[in-house]
This record gives sequence, structure tokens and C-alpha cells, in this order.
Amino acid sequence: MEWFRDALALHRDVINQLNVYPVPDGDTGTNMALTLETVVAEVAAAGDQMSEVCGAISHGSLMGARGNSGVILSQILRGLAEAVATAGHVDPPVLAGALRQASAAADESVSAPVEGTILTVVRDVATAAAEAVDQGVDGLIQMVEGCQRAGRASLERTPELLPQLARANVVDAGGAGFLLFLDALATAMDGRPLPDPPPVDPTAGVGAAVAGADDPHGVDDGAGGTRYEVMFFLEAEDGRIGEFRSAWEALGDSIVVVGGDGLWNCHIHSNDIGGSIEAGIGVGRPFDIRVTDLFEQVEHVESLTESATATDAGGTVSVVQGAPVRTAVVAVSVGAGVRRLFESLGVRAIIAGGQTMNPSTEHFVRAVEQLEADEVVILPNNKNIVAVAERVDDCIEAAVRVVPTRGIAEGLAALMAYDPSAGADQNQSAMAEATEDVGTGEVTQAVRDTESELGPIVAGQWLGLDRQGLRAAAESAVGAATALLAELVDDSRELVTVIAGADATTADVEELLAWLGEHHPAVETEVHEGGQPLYPFYFGVE
Repeated sequence: MEWFRDALALHRDVINQLNVYPVPDGDTGTNMALTLETVVAEVAAAGDQMSEVCGAISHGSLMGARGNSGVILSQILRGLAEAVATAGHVDPPVLAGALRQASAAADESVSAPVEGTILTVVRDVATAAAEAVDQGVDGLIQMVEGCQRAGRASLERTPELLPQLARANVVDAGGAGFLLFLDALATAMDGRPLPDPPPVDPTAGVGAAVAGADDPHGVDDGAGGTRYEVMFFLEAEDGRIGEFRSAWEALGDSIVVVGGDGLWNCHIHSNDIGGSIEAGIGVGRPFDIRVTDLFEQVEHVESLTESATATDAGGTVSVVQGAPVRTAVVAVSVGAGVRRLFESLGVRAIIAGGQTMNPSTEHFVRAVEQLEADEVVILPNNKNIVAVAERVDDCIEAAVRVVPTRGIAEGLAALMAYDPSAGADQNQSAMAEATEDVGTGEVTQAVRDTESELGPIVAGQWLGLDRQGLRAAAESAVGAATALLAELVDDSRELVTVIAGADATTADVEELLAWLGEHHPAVETEVHEGGQPLYPFYFGVE
């Protein structure tokens, strides 16, 4: 597994560039590599017995699976591990059976298997392995080499089976990642070096697919234009998973549900974030919920020629080129519109993240290193990220200061006091002071029933929150927004900034502005399209 992990890490950027189907849901190479990191960690903690190692591979791949590609890869590894554990050894017949079981497990994990993907490549490799056994293959290494040849031929055929690949002039990203497993297997057997990755071409793959697509987001009409990737672990009885799958099939596509014995790793592309989570609540307990805006990722790819990027789980680092400054700003944000706002106010590095997507210290360190600035100010823009950001100064030579902003509106207010020619300490003081007089709030949807200071909360209700916590609950997003603003806005306020999220309709915004005009006619309003998921409205009140 270590060789496979190393191969995926080595080829990560190249595989990321291939990811085009059905929409770019994260980065395939990164997701597969991170899945293997968890597997290797589990194996390192396991015993030396074959059953213990295979058990660690199976459990680690389930718990560590990231993204659609990582979840499918987890099923492939689990199928392989279970077959080898049953046999207790590996020889050509066992490996052929393990590959057949891996292929079947991968196919079963996907609600609507599509040819021209990793599923096809694994199936063709399994078929080649079975044929080699039937023909009396001499040894395991000869069999693996035959599987490599069959796999490469299958990968080269993927554009013939999948129009999105042909349009982008690339092969399937997941299939390319799986072939590295065979390369790693050969390396482990006779010590041959892992293959070197070809150079990364930022104008190929996803970029080419976006440029050639009719849809402005590069989403093929047949894929349904689903905007969000929703992933979570689900504790549920095995007998209820069929019901859960059926509910998800009505909500989206690219559905992968894998696991067993009461624990499942679930992945879907859908326009209905709340409904996707509620389907899980209906049969069990979802946890570790992660939501990614797929359209935002496509927009980010379109700007690759203007920005340097580095990608990892939980965040994408975008560096904006510009004239040198004494103090540069790193900000956390989610939503293409929010990102543009920050860039327009001078932010030089943006880390995608926020609620459900908390970036790590490593992401901040990477962002600061790419800026090559001697002094840096960080705006975490989420209370859960502040402590992580405050560790960065100990990890890097640059002078790094944190303004503990707890939301996007506070981040925008802080930037009004930003002076790129001043030092980090001076900026930290001025920007922190600028956030003190700004009232902030946000609207989101309850994902489970609970008790609160306002009384019972029912899953699906819309909630209005400010720095003190829950302030309003309503049956609509606008209802929660107006009830929250009634708490935040008084005669001393002069400006309300509204940042509309991806789920806020034009009618919602107009209704909100009409309420403000009726109840606070003297207050000026500014509306920005933020594009953030999960939160239809962010508010800043000054």
C-alpha cells in the first residue's frame, strides 16, 4: 500500500487535470491519494498477520475515502483485501479472483455505472487476469505485467466510451489512478521504479472540457447540472440502505454508497443539499458531513492561467498575482462571488473552506509559502478555523498575524482597514478594530431535530444566527432572514450588506429588500452575489 500511496502522490497533479466526469467533483488524484494515506496509516497500526493487514486495508479505505473517486477506490481495495484474506496468500488464481471481486464491488457501489470510467478499466484488468490463469501464466509478476498491458489498453479506450473525455482529449482520471496500483504491485514484487508522471498542462483536461462545453459551468445536460457534492458517513441498519438509495436517486446522480455492518460512506451530486442530508436522517445518523460547490470548482479551473493553485482535502489555495506588498492577506472563503469580493479588496491568497470544510494548518502554511511575503495577515472567517490559523506563525519564517474573524461579513469589514504598505502588526490591530462595530448574521437550514433556547427545532427549518447563537427559526429562508435582521438592525445602523448564497433566488432577495425598505427605510443596503452553499444569506450590519 505504501508504494501505491507514493505513486498516487507522485501523479496527483496529472490525474487531477484529467478529472472531467460528470462534473469536476474535487480532484480525483488528490482524493485517491488521501484515501491511501488513511489506508497506510491503518496498515501501519495493524499486526503482521495477513488477516490483520487485509482488515486494516478494508477499514482504512472505507473511513478514509474522499470524493466519488475515493469511495469507488475504497470498494476496489476492500474487494481485493477480502478475497486475499479469505485465501490467506497471493498467487495468480487468488489475484485473479480478488480483481474479479474488486470489480464487482465497485460496480455494486454505484447506482448507475457508466462505461469509460474506472469501473471499465478494473473490469478489463480482472478479465485479463482470469484469462492469464486459464492460459497457465508462469508466475505472479508475469500476470501483473499482463494486467498492466490490458489496463493501459482499456484506459486508452475510455474516450471512445465517454463523450466528456473525448471532448477534453483525455483518458479517465480514476482509471489512470487505478493503474498505478498495478505499477505499485510490480514495484513491490521486483523493485522496479515507479513510473514518472508526465508534465502537467493547465490548459488540458478540465480546462479543455470547460472551454468546449455548451453549459457555462462545463456540465453536460445529461448529467443534470447538479451543483453540489454531498458526502457523509451514515450509521444505519443495513436493511434500510435500499430505502436510502431510492431516496437519493430522486435527488441527484453520481451516487455511491459503500460499507456494511451499520456504517456507510455516502456520496451524491445534487442540487438539494438539505434533502440529501435529510434522506440520511430518515434512516439513521449522518456525521462528518462535507459539501462542495462543484460549479465553483469549474470556475476556479477557468482561472488557472491567472492564478497559481495547490489542492488538498478540505481546501483549495488560490493565489492572485499582483504587485509586491509589504503585508499580504490570506482569507478563507467559499463561493465564487465571495472570492471575487475578497480579491477586489486586495486579498492575495484564498483558501476554499468554511462550515463543514475546515482547512488545516497545512493549507495556511502552503498559502503563505506561495505568497513569498515577509508579513501576512490571515482572516479565518469562521470561529472553528481561528485556532488552526493561529498555529501558522510557529510553522513558518514569515511574520503571520491572525484577525479572528468569525464570518465572511467580518472578513469584509476587516479588509476596509487593510493597508498593504503597513506592517502585519499594524494591520492586525486596525483590521480587528474594524470588525468590532459590525453586526453579523447568517441563515442556514436545520439538518436534524433538536431543542434550543427558542424551543424545539425541526429538521428542514430555516435558522437565523448571529455571534450570540440562534436568534430566529422560520419555515422559509426569507422568514428566518427578516426575523434575524429584526434583531440586528436598529436606528443606530446605517448600512446592511447582504451576501446572497447559491440557494437564494432573485425573488428571495427582492422580498428581503422590500422588508428592509418597509421597516428600516433610512438604512442603506448593498447586495452581493456570494454563491456560497448551505447559507442563502450572510449579513453585515454597520
